[in-house]
Amino acid sequence: MTTLDSTPAPVRPRHAVRRSFALLGSLQVTLIFTLAAIAVPLPEIGRQFGLGRDDLVLLSAAYGLTFAGLLLLGGRLADRYGGRRTLIAGLLLFAVASLATPLAPGYGTLLAARFAQGAGAAVIAPAAMAVLRTLFPEPSAYRRVMATWGGLSVLGATAGNLLSGVISALSSWRGALAVPAAVAVVALSLAPRMLPGGGGPRRSGPLDTPGAVLATAGLVAASYGLVRTDAWSWGSARVLGPLAVGAVLLVVFAAVERRARDPLLPPSFLRDGRRMFGLAATALTAAGTSTVFVLFSLHLQDERGWSALRTSAAFLPFAAALLVSGRAAGRLVGRYGPGAVTGGGLALGAAGLGLLALTGLDADIPYGTGILPGFVLLPAGAAASFAGAAVLATDRVPAGRTGLAGGVHNTAMEVGPTVVFAALLAVGGDRASLAAAAGLFTVAAVAARLSGRR
Repeated sequence: MTTLDSTPAPVRPRHAVRRSFALLGSLQVTLIFTLAAIAVPLPEIGRQFGLGRDDLVLLSAAYGLTFAGLLLLGGRLADRYGGRRTLIAGLLLFAVASLATPLAPGYGTLLAARFAQGAGAAVIAPAAMAVLRTLFPEPSAYRRVMATWGGLSVLGATAGNLLSGVISALSSWRGALAVPAAVAVVALSLAPRMLPGGGGPRRSGPLDTPGAVLATAGLVAASYGLVRTDAWSWGSARVLGPLAVGAVLLVVFAAVERRARDPLLPPSFLRDGRRMFGLAATALTAAGTSTVFVLFSLHLQDERGWSALRTSAAFLPFAAALLVSGRAAGRLVGRYGPGAVTGGGLALGAAGLGLLALTGLDADIPYGTGILPGFVLLPAGAAASFAGAAVLATDRVPAGRTGLAGGVHNTAMEVGPTVVFAALLAVGGDRASLAAAAGLFTVAAVAARLSGRR
């Protein structure tokens, strides 16, 4: 059931809207920064705590597991209680967990803090998109903003890889993981007075607690099972057990949603072909970039003997190509349509992944010829793909479902670096994983072209 706030949202000055967008954008970048920032310092953390590869993979995935698992609930809370109120609540949890992360005395505490960070992020991300809808109520303006918003995630991932290596080299991994805490504390002080409240639809009625529990438990269990394939075979009970539990819970979730009066994820929401293509492209692009971040962070340090600082510097061209493409993507979406831009970005990303699979992992081939071309083509394509896919995934959504749209879109963003990434690693070696990613990008680009989506 939807009720309307009787007080319309006041018209905000343009400079106030820009400042609000800057705050929300900084938070989105930080949420993805937090996901990626642990990749470069992982070897140092492993040495300090005496961890094996199995423990490191779980530590790397912990944040994404709860982030992905709780996003649907976060979106429902934003639609029910309002974007600003929900965002501030999520910020409180995220800030506390982020303060605990760099102070962790051991592996167990660090792992728990990463799980808690993901829970806070799952509330912040859809709430931020609900606030965006209040800031930009005009459909055309909201569409332009979403094209920009889509590129912020890959920007955050790149910043995580760059800055974490620099900060780790200058101080330690603890300094790198303290960045999200600093941003969260500043955002908590600014959000109450900078972000608009009210002015939009609110949903009343039951919260669909059964659906929330089933969706969260199912996504986390299935994702955990896939993450374990890095250390255990697909036939292992440590993998099959969580996968089976997750699959059963998600099937039950689908059945419950069909009968719920106000479901957490209405089945009709996913029947839009444009939206489904946008969500699939988002997950795939996130998986491809995450695969490159993790594999090359480890390859450059373990195989080539590079320092964390030099490894971060290797991603500078990646960041530059990302920024240039991201600035152009919004205009391209307006001119050619989000479907065409998404397909073109996927094709460009496929070329970058293919080059990295061919020459990037050969330690005897110089960085400039073996890695650099792929580090330019992939981010250029990823920025375009994310921009177009964000519009496809959130376009034509009623204002009262903005939080839901944000939750579903960000779920796709997190499913990529957890579920799809784990599946890519299970293909075989690192080179095979990159080749598989390139193949999937190509198939998706061809599908976009054949469908003629705009």
